[in-house]
Amino acid sequence: MKVFSTLEPATRRNLLLLFAVGLLFWASLAALLPTLPLYIRDVGGTKSQIGVVMGAFAVGLLLFRPWLGQLADRRGRQVVLLIGLVAAAIAPLGYLVTQSMPLLIAVRAFHGLSIAAFTTAYSTLVVDLSPPSNRGEVIGYMSLVNPVGVAIGPAIGGFLQEWAGYTPLFLLSTGLGVVGFVGALWIQAPVPVAQPIASTSKTTLWRLLWSPRLRTPTLTLMLAGMAFGVLSTFVPLFIQEAGVNLNAGLFYTAAAVASFSVRLLTGRASDRHGRGRFITLGLLLYAVTMLLLWSARSTDVFLLAGLLEGAGIGIFLPLMIALVADRSEAHERGRVFSLCVGGFDLGIAIAGPTLGLFAEQIGYRGLFGLSSGLVFLSVIVFVTQSSKTLSQSLRFAFGEGRDFYALPHGK
Repeated sequence: MKVFSTLEPATRRNLLLLFAVGLLFWASLAALLPTLPLYIRDVGGTKSQIGVVMGAFAVGLLLFRPWLGQLADRRGRQVVLLIGLVAAAIAPLGYLVTQSMPLLIAVRAFHGLSIAAFTTAYSTLVVDLSPPSNRGEVIGYMSLVNPVGVAIGPAIGGFLQEWAGYTPLFLLSTGLGVVGFVGALWIQAPVPVAQPIASTSKTTLWRLLWSPRLRTPTLTLMLAGMAFGVLSTFVPLFIQEAGVNLNAGLFYTAAAVASFSVRLLTGRASDRHGRGRFITLGLLLYAVTMLLLWSARSTDVFLLAGLLEGAGIGIFLPLMIALVADRSEAHERGRVFSLCVGGFDLGIAIAGPTLGLFAEQIGYRGLFGLSSGLVFLSVIVFVTQSSKTLSQSLRFAFGEGRDFYALPHGK
């Protein structure tokens, strides 16, 4: 982490404080990962209802991301960061006070606002504070909040639920959000860069999304998001159905350990050798994860799948954010992140309710086989469509060519 010693003291302080706030946010969300599907089932939810409730999280993401992206560009990143933390603190109380499926869907959609706001503001702030020459490295280090938070959260959440029940679990999730909010008040965010008035129109937003430089990253993120939606919703239930003696929280912990490890290395390497080869590798690892889960019948295979899932997403997501940052200007960055990462949200939104219906017919095991096909399709899209021509795309995706859509100023 030598790069941090080269930063100005104020910038370094803001990044460290932002990192701490990020840990609290992700631990709050992740504490519910292995337990919320079980809670929905325990209050009477069917397989398809579990998928609908869990997938409603992404409805909140999709509804609010475009507006929050514009707000981040217009009013500043810190305002949006605080909105995300407030939602993260309130939503667990909503789960606590209702067992009605329609109300749980509404609470879950509101909970989606938290990640829509927080991830948009967090990613944009990190890029704003990062020197362009070391952007991938700083993003890689700062993205560690996700695997570390996801390592801590499920382990604590799973244990607390088994030991004391759901009420202390939801109160813990709320408390972590409140502490994160207090910490975020001390962050000194850069002043928003002035932007053309025309850039705020809805037509421009969607034209921006469908531009060649952003279309392929968005579609790739959507396909990967569908697989992620299956994994985050149905792994705890699949482990129980398979009769494997494994705390589902340990699956997410294994994923977090692997994700942490790869992020220490790949961000810096992508600054030197290009983003393409690493994004391709991350997607391939994610596809293999789904195949392993499709065939998993033992604790060892589930844990191996967790490790590969963490490595795949730990390579893919931070470097896709770096790729999008390379292809965007400072005045549009909030909107670009909200729209492109919205592709990942859309995938999750589709996966929960739609693929949850398939679970009734083909079972959880079949869902993971289907998900492996979706990720392999995302590999094909990225490898063949990531640059201006097929040959340039292939060269970029396998690390032999530059990114022709990267902006030379990229600042």
